[in-house]
Order: sequence, then structure tokens, then C-alpha cells
Amino acid sequence: MKYQEIRESVLAAIKQADALGLIHGTSGNISMRDEKEDVVAITPSGRDYDTMKPEDITIVDLEGNMIDGAYIPSSETPMHTAVYRARRDVCAVVHTHSLYATVMSMRLADLDRATVPSNMYYPIHTAPFAMPGSEELAKEAVKALGEQGDVALLQNHGLIATGPSMESAMTCAVYTEEDAQVGYYAALLKVPADSYIPEEAALKIRGIALSGRAV
Repeated sequence: MKYQEIRESVLAAIKQADALGLIHGTSGNISMRDEKEDVVAITPSGRDYDTMKPEDITIVDLEGNMIDGAYIPSSETPMHTAVYRARRDVCAVVHTHSLYATVMSMRLADLDRATVPSNMYYPIHTAPFAMPGSEELAKEAVKALGEQGDVALLQNHGLIATGPSMESAMTCAVYTEEDAQVGYYAALLKVPADSYIPEEAALKIRGIALSGRAV
């Protein structure tokens, strides 16, 4: 099977996201870029993740054109490939419709500095709503990520997490959803602004993470 390694990585990740409750049914999509050949393995559209096999993962080029596979690639392929074209440092993209990230995205504001692990990715911006699968959504996602951002919320649409590896992108998605959950309950409790992690500390945590040291 061609592109076996990245296909297996994408399949393992989508099953993990399903098990963690970050996705439900056939929602959400995950991709990984082959750095040598500049092709992308991405989950197919409308397929059941429970019965999916590595060969079911679709291969596209950086413009989203199909190269290999039996199934149509995810409808969010334009967003994934736009990120890869804009960010050569990104090799994996995880898009989930996770509950708390979606709720908090509706505010169209940066995600609150509520948890230490999420501050590895500070700041976390929110892209304004655009139609799923559209070039406009792809453009807004790339803009929200910026030149160095790891993750962004998508208004009414969950999150998009990135990384140099599948493991790092998945970890980013998990910690961002956790931060969104804590932030949601903190908002319900009317936690005062000075109870959130100070920006200076968040920037320091971010710097430590970028240096490769554990937080």
C-alpha cells in the first residue's frame, strides 16, 4: 500500500479522537503531510471511523487533488491543505467539533488562560464563522493560526490543532478542549478576571514549550 505510514498515523489518530469524545459519528477530520513527497493523507468524507482501514484514508496533493484512494477526501480538505501551504512547519492537522471548544468559539474571542497546559499554545484566537468546506473558512483558519500559532477555535465549528507530528497535534487538541471546558465552567461561576493565569506567565509557559522543555 502506498503512503502506508501516514495513512496508519491518520487512522490511529481519528480512532483516538473518537475514543476521547473529541469527535462523534463521522464529524471531524484529521490529516498528515508526507514531508518528502508533499502529499497529504486525510480522512475520507462520511466514512465510519470504527470500520475504517488504512487503505481507506485518502491521499491528496497540497491543492487538494486526489492522488490515491477509493473515497472522496474530507469536505474540509481545503482548510487542511491551506494550512500546509501556509505553514511548512506543520505536518499534522486535527479538526474536531469538540463540545466545549465549540461553545467557547461562539463568543468570537480568544480562549481564556484557564489551564497551564493550554498556555503552551497561547494565545488561542478564534476564526469568525464561514461555511464548512469553503475557501473562506480555510482562509480564516490560516489567519487565526498566524505564522506560529498551534491551534485556533472556529466559530460554531470546534477547533483546528496543528503540530510537527501527529502526537503533538493531538495533544494540542486535547489540552485546548480541556481549557475550553475549564473556561466554560469558570464563566458560569463568574470567576473574576484576575483569577485566570496572568498573561506574563502564559507567555513564559509558551516560551518554555517552544524551547522544547517540559511544562
